[in-house]
Amino acid sequence: MKYILLMSGTKAGVDGYHKWSQKDVEAHMTVLRSISQELSKSGEFVATQGLADPNEAKCVRGEKSGVPVTDGIFPESKEFLLGYWIVDVASPERAYAIASRISAAPGPGGVPTNMPIEVRGFAEHRQSER
Repeated sequence: MKYILLMSGTKAGVDGYHKWSQKDVEAHMTVLRSISQELSKSGEFVATQGLADPNEAKCVRGEKSGVPVTDGIFPESKEFLLGYWIVDVASPERAYAIASRISAAPGPGGVPTNMPIEVRGFAEHRQSER
């Protein structure tokens, strides 16, 4: 079963991350790379990717004319997507356990970040019978 583990954050959280010491960033990334390596060895790893800074994001809507209309991130947005992991695991509980490990990766001073990780299964679409 494939699951996507969505890492979301706030502007304040991203601004805070940019202030971390190099040592804290390296410790955080070392744990995340270790998790990726373990998942690769177990065959559960599919993909992971951080996303560009939120101020580079655009919201696109289609118009009747077919011309896309873009807008920046809305100021009222409280959270935005920072990145994701995709895993292929035997059960939802296993996906939750992996998300918990990612959430517990160390932040400044080694204190777990406790970043909320949204765990969602991939939808299974059936072709309709004809």
